[in-house]
Amino acid sequence: MSEVYDVLIIGGGPGGYNCAIRAGQLGLKVACIEGRGALGGTCLNVGCIPSKALLHASEMYEAAEKDFADLGIKASVELDLPTMMESKEKTVSALTQGIAFLFKKNKVDYIQGFGKITGNGTVEVEGKTYTAKHIVIATGSEVATLPNVDIDEKKIVSSTGALALSEVPKKMLVIGAGVIGLELGSVWRRLGAEVAVVEYLPHILPGMDGEIQKQATRMFKKQKVKFELGRKVTGVEKTKSGLSVTTEASAGGKPKDIDADVVLVAIGRRPYTNGLGLDGVGVKTDKRGFIETNYFKTSAANIWAIGDCTTGPMLAHKAEEEAVAVAELIAGKAGHVNYDVIPGVIYTSPEIACVGKTEEELKEAGIPYKSGKFPFMANSRARANHETDGFVKILAHAETDEILGAHMIGAGVSEMIAEVALAMEFKAASEDIARTCHAHPTCSEAVRQAAMDVEKWAMQM
Repeated sequence: MSEVYDVLIIGGGPGGYNCAIRAGQLGLKVACIEGRGALGGTCLNVGCIPSKALLHASEMYEAAEKDFADLGIKASVELDLPTMMESKEKTVSALTQGIAFLFKKNKVDYIQGFGKITGNGTVEVEGKTYTAKHIVIATGSEVATLPNVDIDEKKIVSSTGALALSEVPKKMLVIGAGVIGLELGSVWRRLGAEVAVVEYLPHILPGMDGEIQKQATRMFKKQKVKFELGRKVTGVEKTKSGLSVTTEASAGGKPKDIDADVVLVAIGRRPYTNGLGLDGVGVKTDKRGFIETNYFKTSAANIWAIGDCTTGPMLAHKAEEEAVAVAELIAGKAGHVNYDVIPGVIYTSPEIACVGKTEEELKEAGIPYKSGKFPFMANSRARANHETDGFVKILAHAETDEILGAHMIGAGVSEMIAEVALAMEFKAASEDIARTCHAHPTCSEAVRQAAMDVEKWAMQM
């Protein structure tokens, strides 16, 4: 009879591998099952990390090509795409090996293969059965698809294919103006492609603060990204010269064809639960396929679910928070996730970051609020760096001054949002940030000035 684990985790992405490591730290006997052949999940292998590597490289390329001269630097620039892709792969490889090292350090068994739950506390992997007191499902998500749009990862690509193109397309059409579409579209736009984005809604960045949506649209248009808003793609046809994309108004109307060399399908992701055997063990899912949970517990005894395969924002760091909470709950500790303080970041140039409620959400909920806003144009460091696009906005309760949300667009805001998230975790007031000394000159001073502006005493504008 095989040994019994305390925890068997299905999935080696940010949710799975962090759950395994934390469980190991807590002294539990744990194994992580992963079928990809490399740890890290979508995020590390074909998502967050490789996309950020290409975003950084493409930003440096464009800066050298267009911005260096204004700084007094003369340079000639040539794109070497194969080397750029090789650098990306080296980064991914090093990080996947790092997770394997952390597994060994924390006595986590790594089981390669696809897992299927076959009974109460049993998981089958490649014909072998493993037994555990607890099972954690952390299988993540997969690309959502469109009817009449067949992804081949060569000309019609998902995010996976968009991270591995062998040449810069002359024309790229992106379906979906969300995080993935704008990030990857911006990579190839900087490297020389003409980029057009088709979005079903009348605005970009669904769910984000309205002011951020408007400012971002202006900035991307300034970068020569074209938008077809309020339109839907009804089909993609391969032609002798490339691709012909058929679109029509979202509400129905006259079709409009758009030519492209590469089409990126970026309409979102859906939970990946195929072949897990959920029905056989009584794990319930909702109508969209997400696993239903109550404090991470599924409808089946001692089976838990975390990350993209269950409800909530599809973010690696959200999965990591849930991973830690579940491991601690299994170990008898008080695991917890504060879903009101999970930041979101879009790594375009400029970056976009948010945490907490938007103005639209506060208005809909009838919560009285006040706002403070500060533009990077008035920030000394941003001016010195020639990075003055964007602003910081902080929302606070009108009566208690507790910070309810923050929304930023500008260079480096992916790092600045953590300050507000920490403040919100401690139920801080906007005055707490406003009266906290910030180093000068730094771009983070814009956060303080926005907090000051909540009570209308910002001093730098």
